[in-house]
Amino acid sequence: MGQYYKACVLKENKTSVIGFVYSHDYGNGLKLTEHSWITNNFVKAFESLIFKKPQRVVWAGDYAEKCKNRKTNVYQRCTDNKQLKPTAHLSETDTRFIVNYTKKMYVDKTKVPKDNDGWQIHPIPLLTCDGNGQGGGDFFGNDPNKLVGSWARDLISLETERPQKGYAELIFDLVE
Repeated sequence: MGQYYKACVLKENKTSVIGFVYSHDYGNGLKLTEHSWITNNFVKAFESLIFKKPQRVVWAGDYAEKCKNRKTNVYQRCTDNKQLKPTAHLSETDTRFIVNYTKKMYVDKTKVPKDNDGWQIHPIPLLTCDGNGQGGGDFFGNDPNKLVGSWARDLISLETERPQKGYAELIFDLVE
């Protein structure tokens, strides 16, 4: 069966949900590779939540492992009263750089490669996903640098400008 995902902002403890965005609210599928594309309206709505506002982010899968010392995973902790429906959509120039303050890294979205059909995977869902590889619709492409899930629960924002000194560029080179 397919694994479903919710895009979440977490509290500092990395397990409590501040809010989440649901892909069906934007006419998108729930599976990771159904919505994880640059210019996708659901992902762009989520971007507005972290634009110039660092937040702990996880793309929570319903098949993901339970949180440490908890009986549920993050997906299961997304209750209706925490559902957000942002409507702001920023331009690609506004959201060019994805900055990870936890790892002191950034991704330049203009460098994300296109597949044979011209599609580009959006780095945030894949970098922050929890539970990938356990269901249909997950990312099963080549990931030699183990990027998928490597930024889950980290402090992340979208920025107009590249961060200054002390940040390394991560080349996000995944294609489906």
